[in-house]
Amino acid sequence: MAFITLTTDFGTKDHFVGAVKGAIYSELEDAKIVDITHEISPFNITETAYILKNSYKSFPKGTIHIIGVDSELSEENKHIALELDNHFFVCPDNGLISMIASEIKPTKIVEINIHDRIESSFPVLDVFVQVACFIARGGNLTVIGKEIKAFKKIIEIQPKVNQLENQIIGGVVYIDNYGNVITNINEKMFQEVGKGRDFVISAKKHTFTKIFSKYNEVATNKAYNNQQYEGHKLALFNSAKFLEIAIYRSNLDTVGGANSLLGLEYRDTITIDFINESKKDFTILT
Repeated sequence: MAFITLTTDFGTKDHFVGAVKGAIYSELEDAKIVDITHEISPFNITETAYILKNSYKSFPKGTIHIIGVDSELSEENKHIALELDNHFFVCPDNGLISMIASEIKPTKIVEINIHDRIESSFPVLDVFVQVACFIARGGNLTVIGKEIKAFKKIIEIQPKVNQLENQIIGGVVYIDNYGNVITNINEKMFQEVGKGRDFVISAKKHTFTKIFSKYNEVATNKAYNNQQYEGHKLALFNSAKFLEIAIYRSNLDTVGGANSLLGLEYRDTITIDFINESKKDFTILT
């Protein structure tokens, strides 16, 4: 029995998701199909990468992940299949694999070459499904494509560290259902660069000098109901270990989320400045 996941920007109004599932079942009647999401912002590669990085590991080893975002075939946008961390990915080579493969390198990558036999304007249905089902039957990747050594990388997924290691420059890669703003700065980088130093996180005109371990830590006064703290801003490392800027008990219909209340959007710059001991006497505004 094969587990096959689907991650696309198709939405659920149209027939696309149903057609893909039907094609898989036509090939593998006992397949287990799981929707990771079909609500990726159209053509948003960075958002796709973040969601996949933080979901694929929850599935059993050997799971096949079909990724249908910006998947139209072109000279610049090849189709690839790869094995990474005992999982298989069938996707366009548009950089979305960069975040997943930033710490774990693929075991094998092939450029899919079955397009010569298939003319299609819907490659997820006509090509990716065939490749995924072939892998599910135990097929070797090299049968469906020539092996390659590298995949396309997108720079914006990776934060930068300045030469003096006093600053991390990152950006917003995802805004979740609560309006929480997720950056590409992970906890490991923060600890390695910061080395325990004081810091200032800057997000547009807003600054943070403390990172909480969970959301309700912001509600420090037990004399008040937690609802008294609704609307308080905070920074924390989320369950995926990425720096997140949030609004406590945010509700997009009432209180608002960090994206709307703080004016933060996808690709906005987020910086962390670390303070050397000799400079600790200056005033930090919070």
